[in-house]
Amino acid sequence: MKRSLFGRVWPNATALVVFVACIFPVYWMFATALKPTGDIIAEDPVWFPTNMTFEHFGTAVDAEHFWTFVRNSLVVTCLAVVFSLIIALAGAFALARMRFKGRRGFVIGFMLAQMAPWEVMVIAIYMIVRDASLLNSLVPLTAFYMMMILPFTILTLRGFVAAVPKELEESAMVDGCTRVQAFRRVILPLLAPGLMSTSMFGFITAWNEFPLVLVLSKESGGAQTLPLWLSSFQTQFGDDWGATMAASSLFAVPILILFVFLQRRAVSGLTAGAVKG
Repeated sequence: MKRSLFGRVWPNATALVVFVACIFPVYWMFATALKPTGDIIAEDPVWFPTNMTFEHFGTAVDAEHFWTFVRNSLVVTCLAVVFSLIIALAGAFALARMRFKGRRGFVIGFMLAQMAPWEVMVIAIYMIVRDASLLNSLVPLTAFYMMMILPFTILTLRGFVAAVPKELEESAMVDGCTRVQAFRRVILPLLAPGLMSTSMFGFITAWNEFPLVLVLSKESGGAQTLPLWLSSFQTQFGDDWGATMAASSLFAVPILILFVFLQRRAVSGLTAGAVKG
């Protein structure tokens, strides 16, 4: 009985410790954003913001070019995710359903591309964009963000496509559908959990990306995004930690909203109800 009780308690206790360790920085960010400046710089830490204020959020929202950076981040991130999903759907279907020469090497190439650190290619990317006269433009940011998340998207969707029973597609084709129609009417609805999961991770990757926009955007230019905006809260006395934490909280809100919206739909079974009548 004691062993059984211990076996049930220690995994839950470990999970609770890991959860607290992961969630505490997020809590501290939001809590600091709500504290008055005096509590933030106090010698003894104020664990709970009893005298809450929204002054720091006002400072962040009123920052110069804030709404321009919000628009840039949303445009670049959403376009990169949409384009990568469109291309990845075709690539994942080909890798999962078709047999062609060099298929294994193709998959290995995508894995290597996924493992390669983008930071080592920043200088080469800068030179390409500079020679194309596209510095301080959203076009190269969108293109490189798409290429950054494309390998992961293809490899992930490939697993979802392979998990869909091939017989469903064949049955639709026997009933008169073309291969494209079978994909659109049978396979694509079953890929909804995979599309939502990959789009969420792709959105997070592109939304948080910092080195590329730092290199490809001129100072105070019109192609900067929110990650670069977070580094702008400086005063003549040093960092404005209240405004910085408020800006970080605002920066995290779209990710939290996306996660809450998608996670309930991404847990449904991949082939739930996919039985031909």
